[in-house]
Amino acid sequence: MARVSQEHLDARRRQILDGATRCFSRHGFHSASMQDVLREVGLSAGAVYRYFTSKDELIAAIATEALATVRAAFERAAAEHPPPLPDVLLTQTLGDVLAGGLLGDGPGAGDELEFPRVALQVWAETLRNPELAKALRQGFDEMHEAWSAVVGAYQEAGLMRADVPADRVARTLMALAQGFIAQQALFGDVEVDQLRDGLRGLMSMTEPGTA
Repeated sequence: MARVSQEHLDARRRQILDGATRCFSRHGFHSASMQDVLREVGLSAGAVYRYFTSKDELIAAIATEALATVRAAFERAAAEHPPPLPDVLLTQTLGDVLAGGLLGDGPGAGDELEFPRVALQVWAETLRNPELAKALRQGFDEMHEAWSAVVGAYQEAGLMRADVPADRVARTLMALAQGFIAQQALFGDVEVDQLRDGLRGLMSMTEPGTA
């Protein structure tokens, strides 16, 4: 029997994840059945179950990939020293995430609503799935650490007051990103430029008598 290459295995796994993501984005985690996923992917049940033994396992894999997508976009945007200011950093990170989505170059790539819709479902799913909640918490903690390092770089460069705990600023910036993703999923008409302009307005504020 011919040995299947790792490249083929990786491509087949990618095909399954892309199809499941499209399916879940349209129908939701709970409305979509594994039969729906199989039809979307175009593979037999045996072929899919070789990689993922259940729908929950598929959801967990998609959630892990979503976190990795956000982190990779953030790391690209934050590579400068000092990092770009929050209005640029958040806009660039979210713009990259929305443009790239979770599907790479596959069918459906470029759909800016796909990532927010899936992300919102992942967050809701953690309320009933302890294993997924654990994975999401780990990803959140890793992102929080990375954002805290960026805030520390702002403070070291004299761009931000040093008396505000970096971890609290990081949590606030992450909340802004999550809020933007939620609005995009729910309403679909929120552009990253709106977030950029709003942040610039907030960043321009000064206390009375200090200007």
